[in-house]
Amino acid sequence: MIAERTEYEVSTDATRLDVERVHRWLSEQSYWAQGRTRDEVERSLARSVSFGVYCGGEQVGFARVVTDEVTFGWLCDVFVDEEHRGRGVGKLLVEAVTAHPTLGRLRMMVLATRDAHGLYEGYGGFHAIEKPARWMVRRATASDEARHGAT
Repeated sequence: MIAERTEYEVSTDATRLDVERVHRWLSEQSYWAQGRTRDEVERSLARSVSFGVYCGGEQVGFARVVTDEVTFGWLCDVFVDEEHRGRGVGKLLVEAVTAHPTLGRLRMMVLATRDAHGLYEGYGGFHAIEKPARWMVRRATASDEARHGAT
């Protein structure tokens, strides 16, 4: 167990994750992972430090960090079930991620958000990238997918 507040508990125990629920949240309800396959979710979980939030044994939230566990991490796929929003679950989750014994010591952790800047600034210590021109991104193209096989 990483954190606990009132009726909510945050854990990094991967065996507790409700993978079907996480897949449904990401592929059907998130704005960033629409259409992500179950196989893609399972493979991403296997390569990340995952956090589940539980209420009465039921999973009600999720986040994962892609990381080398030494210098860099990418916080992503943060999701709180609609019925539990507005109850501090997102705050608890972000605090648990940034207080994690390994992840809390990373030299840099990044994330991208469309609409939750205040949550991450206030409860995780995140801020805008100081020199965004230094950062670059590469997205897979149709020819990449054809050459390497679509996942």
